[in-house]
Amino acid sequence: MPCVCQGPWSDLRSAQPSQSGRCPASPGSQGCASAPSVPLQYGLYSSFMGCFVYCLLGTAKDVTLGPTAIMSLLVSSYAFHQPVYAVLLAFLSGCIQLAMGLLRLGEMLLPCTDVCLGYCCTARSFSFLLSAHRDTGIVLLSHWGQERAHRLPSHAGFLLDFISCPVIKGFTSAASITISFNQIKNILGLQGIPRQFFLQLYETLRRIGETRAGDAVLGLSCLATLAGLRAMKSHLPQAAPTEPLAVRISYLIVWIAATARNALVVLFAGLVAYSFQVMGSQPFRLTGSIPQGLPAFRPPRFSLAAPNGTVPFQSMVQDMGVGLAVVPLMGLLETIAIAKAFASQNGYRIDPDQELLALGVANVLGSFVSSYPITGSFGRTAVNAQSGVCTPAGGLLTGALVLLSLAYLTSLFCYIPKAALAAVIISAVVPMFDAGIFRTLWRVKRLDLVPLCVTFLLCFWEVQYGIVAGVLVSGVLLLYSIARPPIKVSEGAVLLVQPGSSLHFPAVEHLRDSVCSRALAAASPARSVVLDCCHVSSIDYTAVLGLAELLQELRRHGLSLAFCGLQDPVLQVLLSAGLEGFQHFPSWEEAEHCGGAEPGGSRAEPLIGTAESTGLIQ
Repeated sequence: MPCVCQGPWSDLRSAQPSQSGRCPASPGSQGCASAPSVPLQYGLYSSFMGCFVYCLLGTAKDVTLGPTAIMSLLVSSYAFHQPVYAVLLAFLSGCIQLAMGLLRLGEMLLPCTDVCLGYCCTARSFSFLLSAHRDTGIVLLSHWGQERAHRLPSHAGFLLDFISCPVIKGFTSAASITISFNQIKNILGLQGIPRQFFLQLYETLRRIGETRAGDAVLGLSCLATLAGLRAMKSHLPQAAPTEPLAVRISYLIVWIAATARNALVVLFAGLVAYSFQVMGSQPFRLTGSIPQGLPAFRPPRFSLAAPNGTVPFQSMVQDMGVGLAVVPLMGLLETIAIAKAFASQNGYRIDPDQELLALGVANVLGSFVSSYPITGSFGRTAVNAQSGVCTPAGGLLTGALVLLSLAYLTSLFCYIPKAALAAVIISAVVPMFDAGIFRTLWRVKRLDLVPLCVTFLLCFWEVQYGIVAGVLVSGVLLLYSIARPPIKVSEGAVLLVQPGSSLHFPAVEHLRDSVCSRALAAASPARSVVLDCCHVSSIDYTAVLGLAELLQELRRHGLSLAFCGLQDPVLQVLLSAGLEGFQHFPSWEEAEHCGGAEPGGSRAEPLIGTAESTGLIQ
């Protein structure tokens, strides 16, 4: 229980968060619930359990768990817009995350979060991201070389390292467009629009003439207001302590208004809609009534009643498919990335395994109150950090306010226009689209544009296909670099060959072709080949076999092959293999000096004496 060590609990100020950080919780939760197309109350149900659980089990004082835009997109893809699927997905995701925490896989996630955060923010853009709804842990500050608290032996978590930054960027950029366009129908007041992206695009453009003027005017006004308040906050200087009290209060009012902009916009839109309702006309489409009261505490349903029968648990799990891997993975990556970034910024350490336990318990218990999967919320975490909280106890007030809203304020939520909530969602996810990454990769390494574009384009079809295809393309590019390592060849008295990386089985034929094409050329004056292995840190059995064949082939043509600069692990492998005619030297100069030895005769004196060769290939 990390909370026992996180005092001072006796100092109430250490648990006092900024009220402005609490204001966006309710409209933000409803907005996130609207993104996966589940009833709005499920966004509120997802907003309080994580606060209470993380207060007890979390290790980062700033982190707040709750519904986020990225998780809402994933729930939309894998829960089929069914609350029963969404709640069951939260339960199963929590079980997986809890198991990973118990198996201590959290430490292995740190390299992956570093990769995901590789192209991240400057200090200026970090302050710009202090938005109540930029709920993505992909774009954060990171310290690549941050010292690890523990180094664990090999775990399955190393597989997470193969999710590259271009794949993450392609996914989040496509998610930004998908979520935003999914809300255009609410901005325009259209109904009956399909959920599939391309059909949605076609139907929206075809029916653009059916736009409701009231919804369009309100939605665009809310978007403009949110953009203006966001820009105002990003350019708002900090009031100096020497400023007059009135000036400092003015700065504080502007900062609170800009930070709580989502709540203010939704409140204003609700008042406008209520005014029209009182006057007997309603030009806006409203969210409708939301059930009042707290959710019942009960286990998630493991079956679904359908018109043609009951869908059993096994079928529900099969329907979710790869979502049972993607949702827990993205949730834990987002949470650990956020916790790591703010811990680095504020000078404290986190325990990744404890973070996994906290997230898993929060999702499992959340499913008992009808929550869909939650994760670390970047926006609310940033507000916590700027408010100066000292312990995770600040989440207690957040959870309490959400519970009060559920108990007493849900009757007022029915007046919130859908266009206003759509504007909040669009404002939250538009910054996730990183147009600069395309320009950056074009300048830095154009080949990385391939997995980025593959992921970006296929995510418009299906999210899981985009992520899997991006990982596969990244893997192919990685394997190609292993199979075709850079090889430097210098001709002189001896032919000096210098591989630029380790030698593994895909690279054996490439190395043999590079050596033989130069050493066996008619114009080549070299009678000896020196293989400089100073950059080779590892070698496998297939590569050893290839070197043995290369030794024999060169000997048949009257050439010798010597090794130099061997690192200890590589040297031990080659010595254990007992290659016939194997000779090695500490440097290429010494190898060149001894290069005149007869290839078929006695071997040059090696750096370390070896026994008579048994020979891998006789």
